[in-house]
Amino acid sequence: MRTVSYRILLRKEPEGGYTVVVPSLPGCVTYGDTIEKAIEMAREAIELYIESLKKHGEEIPTEEGTLEYTLSVEARA
Repeated sequence: MRTVSYRILLRKEPEGGYTVVVPSLPGCVTYGDTIEKAIEMAREAIELYIESLKKHGEEIPTEEGTLEYTLSVEARA
């Protein structure tokens, strides 16, 4: 068994809690009431996602070769 790492993005929701998105795994989205719970739920969602990929004989994506940038742009109203 190998270990793979995935970047997760947490977004604070107006009604409370955090939505988590895993950019390298399309459709892998979850939610938690706290940051800690959101991270726990993300781990579980990633594990289930990978399990499904294996079951269907699909390749497990990695973030190898992925570059990340943050761009700032002016938003005119």
